[in-house]
Amino acid sequence: MLEPLEAGNLLSLPNIRHGFFTRVGGRSNGIYQELNCGFGSKDIPSLVAQNRTQVAQHLSPQAKQLVTVYQVHSARAIRLEKPANPDNLPKADSIVTTTPGLPIGVLTADCTPVLFADAQNGVIAAAHAGWRGAVGGILEATVETMEQAGAKRSSIMAALGPCIHQENYEVGYEFQNKLLALDSSNSRYFSRPEESSKPHFNLPGYVFTRLKALNIANVHSRTQCTYENDSLFYSYRRSQHLKEADYGRQISAIVLE
Repeated sequence: MLEPLEAGNLLSLPNIRHGFFTRVGGRSNGIYQELNCGFGSKDIPSLVAQNRTQVAQHLSPQAKQLVTVYQVHSARAIRLEKPANPDNLPKADSIVTTTPGLPIGVLTADCTPVLFADAQNGVIAAAHAGWRGAVGGILEATVETMEQAGAKRSSIMAALGPCIHQENYEVGYEFQNKLLALDSSNSRYFSRPEESSKPHFNLPGYVFTRLKALNIANVHSRTQCTYENDSLFYSYRRSQHLKEADYGRQISAIVLE
């Protein structure tokens, strides 16, 4: 049985179903156990397809396909009203739709998934916000694309899902200096634990602040640390530290009923 996390603000909306899906409830095995939804992994493709179908039908029983894109850590948001060609997925990091019954989602394994909904105007979105995308403007691009589809900023709600937390997210000084050069107040997102010689970055805190600055109706955090919770989440960084051959991807998805 699938056990997605849900955000209170999105859960309260009519005609919206969503979930920040964990790794629990799928059919994959080994290092991919259980609900690996990433075709980019080296998992058995048929098992990944079955996992994705489970997610789609959990959100919308009539759904035949879960819509995702080829994520490239960009600031590109696109509007899709039907599934894209799986053999030629558009390169983007956010999907916006107004089509009822079309589940859209993003894959993560430490980056921040953000789900958006304007229930009043029937517009939803799913965004993949790693540090590159967040700094580059993926959140802003998502809201702008939602507005182009008919959404109103005053009625858009957003929720952050599970991602890597600051205590486990060591970064380089080059990255820290880049963010400080953009805005000296970004220093609040960095710390340097005594046992580490490098700074640690607060990714969910940074994403949350960028979302709040958009003046949308509501922002909710439903995040847990992907690195810490091996039984619930896949983590790229954890897999690297454990010297594993590969890693799975969890999915965060939303649909208009």
